Amino acid sequence: MLSSKVINESHGQDSSYFLGWQEYEKNPFHETLNPSGIVQMGLAENQLSFDLIESWLDDHPEVLGLKKNEESVFKHLALFQDYHGLPAFKDAMARFMEKIRGSKVKFNTSKMVLTAGSTSANETLMFCLANPGDAFLIPAPYYPGFDRDLKWRTGVEIVPIHCVSSNGYKITKEALEDAYERAHKLNLNVKGVLITNPSNPLGTSTTRGELDLLLTFTSAKKIHMVSDEIYSGTVFDSPEFTSVLEVAKDKNMDLDEKIHVVYSLSKDLGLPGFRVGLIYSNNEKVVSAATKMSSFGLISSQTQHLLANLLSDERFTTKYLEENRKRLRERRDRLVSGLKKAGIGCLKSNGGLFCWVDLRHLLKSNTFEAEHSLWTKIVCEVGLNISPGSSCHSDEPGWFRVCFANMSDQTLEVAMDRVHGFVEAMVMNTNHGKQKRTMWDSRRRSLINKWVSKLSSVQCESER
Repeated sequence: MLSSKVINESHGQDSSYFLGWQEYEKNPFHETLNPSGIVQMGLAENQLSFDLIESWLDDHPEVLGLKKNEESVFKHLALFQDYHGLPAFKDAMARFMEKIRGSKVKFNTSKMVLTAGSTSANETLMFCLANPGDAFLIPAPYYPGFDRDLKWRTGVEIVPIHCVSSNGYKITKEALEDAYERAHKLNLNVKGVLITNPSNPLGTSTTRGELDLLLTFTSAKKIHMVSDEIYSGTVFDSPEFTSVLEVAKDKNMDLDEKIHVVYSLSKDLGLPGFRVGLIYSNNEKVVSAATKMSSFGLISSQTQHLLANLLSDERFTTKYLEENRKRLRERRDRLVSGLKKAGIGCLKSNGGLFCWVDLRHLLKSNTFEAEHSLWTKIVCEVGLNISPGSSCHSDEPGWFRVCFANMSDQTLEVAMDRVHGFVEAMVMNTNHGKQKRTMWDSRRRSLINKWVSKLSSVQCESER
């Protein structure tokens, strides 16, 4: 006899967001070993600035050697550490977060709880702020993983705040009130609003006006405000990033016990494998309970030691943030330009590791069934794993999240060639009634031969 957690399907793994990953894993693209494989464009991973971190590590071998002032710190790190974390690491994290926010916000390490990534941080906050059956309002489209991270083990419900493309997916007072009323009609007790800033999947930062509106709304309703700022350091274009804590300070709400921030190094530093996240809150009871819960998912001492040294190097962090933003902006521009040449538009983005791409004109009908059919074709025939809008709870069929920072320049060019060939084939099929499959297979074989020839003469960048 197994628990209901094991036998039910509430974990969200049956979403097309995760199913696309499964298809990719069966047939992963490699520039020389498997050039006809599926290109992973559904993973929001930042691989563009690893060389900067690796260069720093080469210059500081004592850190990886677990030494300080030429003395070994192995025993100190290997022995038991309590769940409050290493003070040096928390101090370094606080300074790094302040730097990202232009020193407009200060962080007190006593209000910080370390967690094994932002997934753990968000779930821990749900356990602290809500009971099973309570609800959080989240602007939609939203990150598909929230259906697992926030709901599965906590029993918390998500009620979407419907945002639309016609106004650039801005959060409005009307949309907030509508979501709140829908929750009450479902007999759900609303405990708070949770946003990602910048937005995943939109790649846009939340404006100061929207943050002001959200804080006014949550304060009036006496509910919590949670801001997941995991992408805060990726903002590469205007408007600049504004933290909810900055707006709270301007509204004299900076000590409000119902405002909470989540952060992680998974996106800004591209270190998801290190499992480094945190909760920041003025609420002493939340900090106390979350700290105790963190014992179920701690950050290893050697990871804290390494990152404390890395983040304490002010010259490095300044250079890294500047260069990483530059590379992200250039990569975003390459993706947008490549899609534009194929007649495909995107929502204007200024942060994150992805674009929100408009493929509505390629749908056979304005339905999510047509979107799913198009997505299946793109994954299985074109060989690109992208995330359909329906997996992000979009209200409008035909939008897709496309990631751009987890691959080499050469792989992105392969992906763009495939997109151009696919759109060309669809247009020709529509105009001339030719058999799509035969034409696309011919085009695809041509592209594969082209890239095998081009890449066989150069050393290919490793795909991690």
